[in-house]
Parts: sequence; structure tokens; C-alpha cells
Amino acid sequence: MAAQTVAEQLVEQLRDTGVKRIYGIVGDSLNPIVDAVRKTGGAAQGGIDWIHVRHEEAAAFAAAADAQITGELAVCAGSCGPGNLHLINGLYDAHRSGAPVLAIASHIPSSQIGTSYFQETHPDRLFVECSHYAELISTPEQSPRVVHSAIQHAVARMGVSVITLPGDIAAMRASVPAPRAVRTAQPTLQPAESDIRALADAINQASRVAVFAGAGVRGAHDELIAFADTVAAPIGHSLRGKEWIQYDNPLDVGMTGLLGYGAANAGIHDTDLLLLVGTDFPYDQFLPHNVKTAQIDIAAEKFGRRTSVDLAVHGDVRATLAALAPLVQRKSDRTFLERNLELHRKLMTKVVGAYTTPVKQRRPIHPEYVASILDDLAADDAIFTSDTGMCNVWTARYLNPNGLRRFVSSALHGSMANALPHAIGAQTAQPGRQVISVSGDGGLSMLLGELVTVAMYRLPVKIVVFNNSTLGMVKLEMLVDGLKDFGVDVPAVDYAAVATALGISGRRIEDPADIESGLREALAHEGPALVDVVTDPLALSLPPTISGEQVKGFALAISKIVMNGGMGEAVQMAKSNLRNIPRASQINLRQK
Repeated sequence: MAAQTVAEQLVEQLRDTGVKRIYGIVGDSLNPIVDAVRKTGGAAQGGIDWIHVRHEEAAAFAAAADAQITGELAVCAGSCGPGNLHLINGLYDAHRSGAPVLAIASHIPSSQIGTSYFQETHPDRLFVECSHYAELISTPEQSPRVVHSAIQHAVARMGVSVITLPGDIAAMRASVPAPRAVRTAQPTLQPAESDIRALADAINQASRVAVFAGAGVRGAHDELIAFADTVAAPIGHSLRGKEWIQYDNPLDVGMTGLLGYGAANAGIHDTDLLLLVGTDFPYDQFLPHNVKTAQIDIAAEKFGRRTSVDLAVHGDVRATLAALAPLVQRKSDRTFLERNLELHRKLMTKVVGAYTTPVKQRRPIHPEYVASILDDLAADDAIFTSDTGMCNVWTARYLNPNGLRRFVSSALHGSMANALPHAIGAQTAQPGRQVISVSGDGGLSMLLGELVTVAMYRLPVKIVVFNNSTLGMVKLEMLVDGLKDFGVDVPAVDYAAVATALGISGRRIEDPADIESGLREALAHEGPALVDVVTDPLALSLPPTISGEQVKGFALAISKIVMNGGMGEAVQMAKSNLRNIPRASQINLRQK
């Protein structure tokens, strides 16, 4: 074994695993690791690149997107105390998204642990909840096996591993060889035959079957559509399932939930048998609770935790559908399917379309129109990253998958400020691909320093800022709860000017007539570009089904605005939104 430090051995283990970059910020206790990375000569020479971000939270978000786009292990790092603590939000996002990420949390000198030393924390305890594996390295002899175990946990269980490594241990001489890197093909989990037969019997007996699909249907697009066609089932989907099942799908009825659209909500509530396929959709209030339900998932711990399940099948979605195919009978009565497809068509043309077509010349600019144009102009294989909040709504409703495009968001952790650092990771991992950050002004401003990272590496990220000078989703939450919106508005900022000051191509758009040319110009630009679109702060997303309580709360909030002298704001809000209330919701209101 060649003479090397623990840090150099660790970096060599990462390189043998295929790691090509580490996202982070240098710092005292992390210096041995960073120096070991330097000695590899960078990815161009078969080594590892150090990607210097401005905030460790962004490092973890970038690694999360890198791992999701490439399917390979990604790595981030933070120095002792505050440095690695900053990683935690991005690591939560990575872990909940199923992204294989290894975090290196460097630590104070080993002899000082437990003495309330300067910057002392306990990373091996702090990161337990957002990881599959979190371990402290205490000796050089222990290091190679802990590193190996951390890599295996992250890759095999598709989540986060955290290594806590004191700086003095990292600088010591390595004393034992490291285990060889292990790579295997992805196995298939076959379902039990008895479960398959029970589910097939239930499907054959049901007169109306509906499918609600999640991210677990990845790789089973054609099989699920063929199965649903056989049993005459409309297919609804979650936000994370959208990119894997919506495209080339004649049975699609949209999405349910707060970001939802189309007939998915109606379909899953008006069925005899609901099939939850590869989804852990968290919002139980949007799921039916008086419908017979079956669930197919590779993770058995997810069965029944959102709604009661009558039948459960533990297995890969694709393998399960293959086993079901010869056992299910083709349904001749297509009435249920056709009724839901027709409802979906009407809702998409008369409701979702109403957000875009009539507002082409409206000022302030309607964000829906911007998203619609962006969808038309973006590359067929673009990677979209989206901030949490209203940007997620516009992305979900107006940016269309096609089997090549990818969509990365903080869909399960729901963090603000994720879009730009996600875009940094995606663009770094795939430099020749178009990456578009759909950013809200609230999210962008939270990690605004990462524009410096984009400028520093000349990453050709395209940043489209939906700038409404307010936290739009929070504003809506307050209104439907009957609260006067408060603390959600921020001063107007010209983000195009900020970008220009950093050497990034920037353009500010206030006239809807300039949207297409502005976006087209930015997307064609060779380097990084930011388009700052001033959008209507009163354009609020409305879910596909609105309850009487929600309307009561909204009306109460509007009355409070009027009584407090905000009559102009209330009238403008009505003009911006009331014509866009889905007709199905208006019918629901009349019935109440």
C-alpha cells in the first residue's frame, strides 16, 4: 500500500467509485480532504473536481440534483461546526428524494471532542434523521471500511450517508488498505404470486378502475399504459410521477393535490377500485377514504400510511404489471374511462387554457403565460429545476414532459431556494444539456450568492425569475385560512441588474409582448443568462377542487382587506383570479 494520508485514501475510494466532483466550501478541518482532491488533478485528468459554492446548503442541493440526473453517487462537504451544519437542509432534500449522496462532515480535533471546543457540534448525531448511515471516524484503521460502508448505504438504499471525519485524523497516515469498490446491476423485486392473483381478481370484479401513479412508475411507462387500457382505467399522477407517465399517454387525466389540474381528483374518487402505483403521495386529504384501494410499491413500509389499503403488492411496478397482464380481463365497458377523459379535456381547454390564452397582453404579466411560452421554447431534453411554491404550480401545470426532459424540485422536503443550486448540480453534471432554473424571487434571493457560483464557472444555466415581489403560495395559504396576508411582500428588486453586475446576461421583462423574444434570446445565449419577469402578485393558484371552507376563508380574508382600506387590491385580485376558478369548482360551490 502506497504511503498516503487518510484523506488521500478517502478521495481515492471516491474516485474508484466513479465520483468526479465534490461540492463544498473549504475550511480548516476540511483542508486535508481538499488538498487530496487537488492532488488528483481534476476530472479532466481522471481525478475529482472541487466545485466551490457560496453556501454549503447549495452544495448539498447541487449534489442532490447531480445524483438524480446521473443516477450516480454525488458528494458534498462542509468544514467543522457551522460549515457542515449548513449542509443539513439540502441533505434532507436529497434523502427524501432518494438521491444517492455522500456528505463529508469534517470535525474538530479528535482529542477535543466532548470539551465544548470552538465550533464543536456532533455531526454523527445531527445527521441521523436525514441519512441511512452516519458514522464518526475515530482512527485511521477504521476509516476505509466506514467510507466503504457509507458509499454502499447511499448507493444501495438510494439516500444520504454522512461521514464525520476530524481534521487531525484526516491528516494522519493511512494504515490499512481500503476494500474494493463494489458495483452491481439493479435487481428486480418479484411480487408474490398469491398477491398478484388477489389483485387480478379484484380488478376483474370491479366495474370502474382508476390508477394514481407516482415516481415509482419510472421505467414502466409503456407497461402501465397498456395495463390501464386493458382495464379501462384513467391514469392520474402525483407531481413526482408526472415526468414518468404523463407524456404519450392517451389515458392521462392530470394531477391531484394543491398543485393539481384536470380530472384526476374526480377519477380517483368516483371509482370502485383505486390502484396506487409507485406513489407515496403525502396529502391524504386529496385521497378517497371510502373507495376500495390497492397499492403496488417496492417499499413495503409505505403500504397504507396515507389511506387504508385493502390489497397490497410488494414488488417492482414493471414486474408486477408483467405478472398481472395475463390474469386481468379486458373490460368492454369503457364508459367510466371515456367520461373522465372528456372531463379532463374540458378542464384543460377551458380552465388551464384560460390562464394563458386571454392574458397574452395583460399587465402585470400573468405567470401562467410565461410558463406556457417557456414550455414551447425549451429544448426537448431540457432539465427544469423549480423552486417550491407558486413556481412549482406553474411548472406542474404548464411544462410538459416528453420522455427526455427531466424535472427536479424539492417535492417532498418542500424547501425554498432549491431551484438555482439544483440547476448548478444538474448543469455541472451534464454541461452540454440545457438546464433551466424556474426561480421565484423569494427562493432566488434566499441563496442569491449562488449567482456568483454560476458566474465563476460560466455555467450556461438559464434562470427564469418569476418576480412578483411576494411569497405567493404563503399569501394564498393565509387567504384560504381567512387571514389577512401579512409579512409576505418584499421590496421590488431588479434581478436582471444584479445578474448583469456579476457578468451574467440579464434581461428584465415587464411587457408580455417581450416574453417570447426575451426567453428565446436567453435560451440561445452561450453562457449563463437570467430573465427577470415581473409577474402579477395577485395571480394565485387555485386547486382543482375548492371546499366551502376554503372559499369561506378566502371571502373572509378579502372582506378584511376591504375593511382595512385595501379595496383596490381586493378588486384587482378578483380581476386576476375569479375568471380562472375551475368550472367544476364553481359547480361544487353552487351545490354547497
